[in-house]
Amino acid sequence: MVEMKVDASELKGDLIGKLSDFLKDKTGGEVRTEGKTVVVKGEGEALSKKYVRITVKKFLHKQELTETFKVIGDEEALKIKERKLYEEED
Repeated sequence: MVEMKVDASELKGDLIGKLSDFLKDKTGGEVRTEGKTVVVKGEGEALSKKYVRITVKKFLHKQELTETFKVIGDEEALKIKERKLYEEED
């Protein structure tokens, strides 16, 4: 049994619940929410780190949040980070 964590602490509103439902549909694994972290448990290819990362990117694209957020992976978990947008100076 493999367990992947997705730190979604920077997402606002009900997006964490929507992300949880989206991951449940796409991975077919057991998905639960612990505060602002989504934990996915399961077996097989549907739970490789790469597949979960791509699935989270698809979720952000579907919610039209790719300009605002990006997915970063570290050793234990994936993290959804807000992109730093720099304003051009005149």
